[in-house]
Amino acid sequence: MSDRVIYLDNAATTFPKPGRVFDRMVETYGRLGVSPGRGSYDLAVEAEHLVAETRLKLASFFGAPDPDRVVFASNATDALNLAIQGMVGPGDHVVSTRLEHNSVLRPLFHLRERGWIEYDLVPFDNQGFVDPQEIASAIRLNTRLVAVTHASNVLGTVQPVREIARVCSERGVPLLIDTAQSAGQVPIDMGGWGVSAIAFTGHKSLLGPTGTGGLVCSPDLRIEPTRFGGTGVDSQNPRHTATFPHRLEAGTLNLMGIIGLSAGLDYLLEQGLATLRLQEMALLKRFREGLASLPRVTLYGSPPGDSHVPLILCNVQGLNPTDVGTILDGDYGIAVRTGLHCAPLVHTDLGTISTGAVRFSLGYSTTEEDIDAALRAMAEISGGLSL
Repeated sequence: MSDRVIYLDNAATTFPKPGRVFDRMVETYGRLGVSPGRGSYDLAVEAEHLVAETRLKLASFFGAPDPDRVVFASNATDALNLAIQGMVGPGDHVVSTRLEHNSVLRPLFHLRERGWIEYDLVPFDNQGFVDPQEIASAIRLNTRLVAVTHASNVLGTVQPVREIARVCSERGVPLLIDTAQSAGQVPIDMGGWGVSAIAFTGHKSLLGPTGTGGLVCSPDLRIEPTRFGGTGVDSQNPRHTATFPHRLEAGTLNLMGIIGLSAGLDYLLEQGLATLRLQEMALLKRFREGLASLPRVTLYGSPPGDSHVPLILCNVQGLNPTDVGTILDGDYGIAVRTGLHCAPLVHTDLGTISTGAVRFSLGYSTTEEDIDAALRAMAEISGGLSL
């Protein structure tokens, strides 16, 4: 086994990050690590300018019309909580799907448990896709929100968000999409699609550090704040400021994280989202075809295509997926994710809820040699012929 770890858990977080991301974080924060927007001196003004530039960059990247509606948060989970809890109230109904991560399922369950809301979860088909007409059928007169994952973190399927947005628009219901797996993988056009809000995280395919993310809202979307505190503006008012982005931001921002997120986005744009995606999906196709040829390997979901992000879910018949992950790590130096992937309803519907499954997820730094090493390891684990 080589000392180098073959890292195939990029759906959890990309690793390693581009070196220039770390370099810019250290250099910029070292000379500019003050509180942005909290003073009139030059350093504070420059720090605030950096934050504003990052908002502008993200608005452009996501096709959003107003950079002031880019709200920074700790991650996609944090952003989803901001949106869900700020958009619904007692007596409201929400539509979501059985593909969702717990970052959507648990806030909905919490609000229902308190007696505030009701919700319905639309199923996915045997290929891993949600039918927009199922969304339409689930919408009621008191539906105040539709929340849908853009790309499944278990099956890798990219949902037909444009069509779902059209359904929501026809019924006057805002659409929130979770782009934790899709941002940095597939183009996102919030304004062109008619999406009301997107939640994103910075530490996956946007190549930024952990602890970064945010919520991007359309100008006509009203979201009530759910936490309150200092914003650096309107300080004499006991009520939290109503203006965006401070409306949903309380306290000092994670400046070092925002610097890293900006640097990661720059790297992604320089390399080209389409170029990186083509590379990753070609490797994914090679990997899936190799896995499909092995005995005792069960693959879940549809083969990779345009409507997928680069991850594969599988199991080895007769072996617990946790054991497979432990063998891959201990004997082969290959890091993967096993278990339920924080999306229990997907595993319930796949029939893997009792044990979970093994997830391989590729990233910008994955090589052909990594894929071949993983295939050799899986061939030996599954009892197949050497590759």
